[in-house]
Amino acid sequence: MTMSEQDIFEKVRDVLVDALAVDEEEVTPEARLVGDLGAESIDFLDIVFRLEKAFGIKIEQGEIFPANVLDDARYVQDGKVTDDGMAELRKRLPHANLDEFDASRAVDEFSNVFTVSTIAKFVATKLK
Repeated sequence: MTMSEQDIFEKVRDVLVDALAVDEEEVTPEARLVGDLGAESIDFLDIVFRLEKAFGIKIEQGEIFPANVLDDARYVQDGKVTDDGMAELRKRLPHANLDEFDASRAVDEFSNVFTVSTIAKFVATKLK
């Protein structure tokens, strides 16, 4: 049985409500996990675990939140992601809209890439 985008979104929303102790109405498709919902790095591990359980999928470390790219000197210089770094992020995050981030490339703004919609698209890809 395939799940609709709406079914996936609702299940992702439930996961985020539980993991981040936020109200359901705060979890909109555009809501940013860090900026709007207050997620911290420790929460990302919990979210991955809960998504695996909720959807019966396996998510490899760094697959959904590839922080290791931002820790790599080949991809980051002076706090900005390089062209090679952007190429690597686009390869690893086909489910994310990186256009806005590409404009600034500031490492400390990278967390804004992760919206509820990004997570739902990632899960949809894993379910296929």
